[in-house]
Amino acid sequence: MDGGRESVSGAGTALGVVSPFDDQSRKQRLTKVVAWIAGIAVLLVILHLLGIDVGGWLSDFWDTLSAVSVGYLIAGSILQVAQTTFNGLAYFFILRYGYPDGGVTPWPIVAAYAVGVAMNNFLPANIGTFVTLLMFVALIRGATFPGVLAAYLVNKIFFTVVGGLVYLYLFLEAGSAFDVELGWFRDHPVLALGIVGGGCFLVVVVARIFWRWVRKLWEQAKQGGKILQSPTAFVTRVLVPQTISYAAKIGVIAVFLAAYSIPVTFHSVMAVIGSSSAANMTSVTPGAVGVTQAANSVALRDYTSAETATAYSLAQQLWTTATNIAFALVLVVLVFGWTGGKQLVGASYTDARVKAGEMRRSRKTDDDGGAGADST
Repeated sequence: MDGGRESVSGAGTALGVVSPFDDQSRKQRLTKVVAWIAGIAVLLVILHLLGIDVGGWLSDFWDTLSAVSVGYLIAGSILQVAQTTFNGLAYFFILRYGYPDGGVTPWPIVAAYAVGVAMNNFLPANIGTFVTLLMFVALIRGATFPGVLAAYLVNKIFFTVVGGLVYLYLFLEAGSAFDVELGWFRDHPVLALGIVGGGCFLVVVVARIFWRWVRKLWEQAKQGGKILQSPTAFVTRVLVPQTISYAAKIGVIAVFLAAYSIPVTFHSVMAVIGSSSAANMTSVTPGAVGVTQAANSVALRDYTSAETATAYSLAQQLWTTATNIAFALVLVVLVFGWTGGKQLVGASYTDARVKAGEMRRSRKTDDDGGAGADST
């Protein structure tokens, strides 16, 4: 896999027309946001005329959300935007520390992260994450894909640790986060330990494969993780905004649970977080649609009926998805401008699909040649 900028040549071309803060006036950009929304409305009409039941989907969407008061929806949107913004700021500090001469500024990084978050709601295989990373490469002078991938791994440290603690709590207290996939999990402790052991073995195998790749590209990759050399900077500039982001995530869940009169307790919130995470890991559908609702329904069975839990889960997912898309759309236009944003995101998306294929082929090659690889 090529670690240089060649794989993002399209995004690099797009960068040439991007002027984050002096492209056009803010008023003109807001006007174009309205024009873009109007264009989407026209597209929906055309799809309807072609026989696609957009109206039915919108009707289901409205019926699901109509049970929630406007106040809850507004609060949910504010918290969802805060969640995305603060984790985007954590990315900004990681990348600025790694590329101090790269011209890294906050809002382009937050916008690129918001685009990935929005895309992952409706695209498979975490394509949105690749889009974000390739936008980082295009926006930062001297950045390489291995470097921004290392930054991604640094960003994931906090969420991996917190996610592990959530799973540990649920396993010790109830195991409800696992019931949707393994309903007999708690009744088979020996098998459960075998699964955990197998999972640890898989992590070791994947880590070895990844480490062989990192050693080949270490000089490029280490820049993205440079902030780890300063524990103080990592805590104050990464962990603090990520903690605020995670608190906002908890707030979103609490708001929608309250909207459906489901008790908001520490356990109910952790059950939703754990079951949603399990659904995302096991689902092949974009955004884990369907599986998330099933998982949340099981996790909340001690608090409400399956129908109410499903309605809650669907409303939260639909509304946060809509918020993510709207927030990304507004940021892209305001930060990059209409033409620059369209070209940058489009080129990054095209290259993301290529990069995802390259990494799959790279993993397959490593697997095929793993038997003869050295074990260090």
